[in-house]
Amino acid sequence: MAATTPRLTHLNDAGQPAMVNVGDKQVTARLARARARVRLGAELVALVQAGDLPTRKGPVFQTAILAGVMAAKRTADLIPLCHPLGLDDCQVRIDVLDDERIEIECTTRVTGKTGVEMEALTGASVAALTVYDMCKALSHGIVIEETRLLEKTGGKSDYLFTE
Repeated sequence: MAATTPRLTHLNDAGQPAMVNVGDKQVTARLARARARVRLGAELVALVQAGDLPTRKGPVFQTAILAGVMAAKRTADLIPLCHPLGLDDCQVRIDVLDDERIEIECTTRVTGKTGVEMEALTGASVAALTVYDMCKALSHGIVIEETRLLEKTGGKSDYLFTE
């Protein structure tokens, strides 16, 4: 049996951009979990730990959670060739990781023919960008350090990141 060479899924045989045809795939319950880590610095983390920072846009973490959910729902409008999905669920959680950093985790679920990794990654990313936007008046030293997929289940293959 000949081994198949991995190839990019969003290119057709002529090498042109193409949406992946999911018509023949089975409908399964699918989950994806992604995280973004943001280095706010000790001063901003201390302010956050004293209570969610109020701003004119609303409390920072609550506003970022809403932005993350809204972004996950609109992923197909942001990422070319992503299938538009009606998410079954999207949860965004923000935790203080240590004295300098926060961690944002976005978990998305759908019952469908394609996965929700891009939705989870988009939700975590936009939540992190929202924290940056709302806190930049206090510091431009904020760094979005890492955004990564942690887990996906329900498709052709499952993935679980272990640290």
